Amino acid sequence: MARTLIVEADGGSRGNPGPAGYGAVVLDPESGEALAEAAEFIGTATNNVAEYKGLVAGLRAAHTLDPQARVRVRMDSKLVVEQMSGRWQIKHPDMKPLAAEARSVFPAGQVTYEWIPRARNKHADRLANEAMDAGKAGRQWEPRDSRAALDSGTAPARSAAARAADEAAETAEAADAAPSAPAAGWGAPDLGPPATFVLLRHGETALTPEKRFSGSGGTDPELSAAGRRQAEAAAVALAARGTVQAVVSSPLRRCRETAGAVADRLGLEVRIEEGLRETDFGAWEGLTFAEVRERFPEDLDAWLGSARVAPTGGGESFATVARRVAVARDKLLARYAGKTVLLVTHVTPVKTLVRLALGAPPESLFRMELSAASLSAVAYFSDGNASVRLLNDTSHLR
Repeated sequence: MARTLIVEADGGSRGNPGPAGYGAVVLDPESGEALAEAAEFIGTATNNVAEYKGLVAGLRAAHTLDPQARVRVRMDSKLVVEQMSGRWQIKHPDMKPLAAEARSVFPAGQVTYEWIPRARNKHADRLANEAMDAGKAGRQWEPRDSRAALDSGTAPARSAAARAADEAAETAEAADAAPSAPAAGWGAPDLGPPATFVLLRHGETALTPEKRFSGSGGTDPELSAAGRRQAEAAAVALAARGTVQAVVSSPLRRCRETAGAVADRLGLEVRIEEGLRETDFGAWEGLTFAEVRERFPEDLDAWLGSARVAPTGGGESFATVARRVAVARDKLLARYAGKTVLLVTHVTPVKTLVRLALGAPPESLFRMELSAASLSAVAYFSDGNASVRLLNDTSHLR
């Protein structure tokens, strides 16, 4: 399966037209790591021209990294996204050659476009502002000057007036751009049935109610009596739905026991997938959060602040786990195309699969609740898109 890269791009003009610049970043979809950045002050131009130039720069940076990659472009310009997706016509003479240049970087069908809110396009926005600031100082942006990956407070935001001008110009251009193809979801081709992963977190162990770190580097506990009751309740609910065609489990005991309860009721076998195991929490295994805070305060703060930081003592970072889970996901999608599969796994793998399906940042892992023996579901379509259909359903446990 071809590698996937994410391109986020933005452009701005202080005056529209006025001094303008663009920014673009290429991201690893699994870890959220910035693989390449591009920014440039382009002199006097409109906001839309700057946005298109940012798109071209981002695509070229992605092509340099991997010309065979599938690219997901995310921009907060609805105009550019709709025009490049073929749903709106391009009438402005300045836009046509830039759109043609963007289409020439990768073969047709290798790039998809997605609109995102401005708040989710901060990295590229900061790069564009850095480029405009450099132009104001009479120089060009240099990669060594980039602070766009740092916290949101480190780079100047565009003024409210400039934002309003941007939006007004985009609205005016959009009004002149009649749709040239049906909106997505109405006229889209039939992609066939998706592969659907029903995600079951294992039942409770003795460590669960005490909220202790319990990963793949600890004692591998069995289900408690409560956990066995939860597993059986999940089995009854899944049997009543009657849609699961295969059962795949993490190799850890608590998952194998939970998966076994479901598989026995459904008359299916359990396949083990190593990539679905929980994070190795290193020296934190078996400790509560408060105990880790007391013993390893600096390590914990670093871990909470970055998906690339591992727990104390040689554990796994969330970025490492994301890569492992993504490999397992792709392997299972190839094996179970168009089928509904139950994956019995742990908190981090379930949250990671949901995060990746949403295209959400790594910090979203800390913003999801996932109860023991809860059910979630993600559908994967043949065009590479995914849809989160359920999260943390515990109705079968009541």
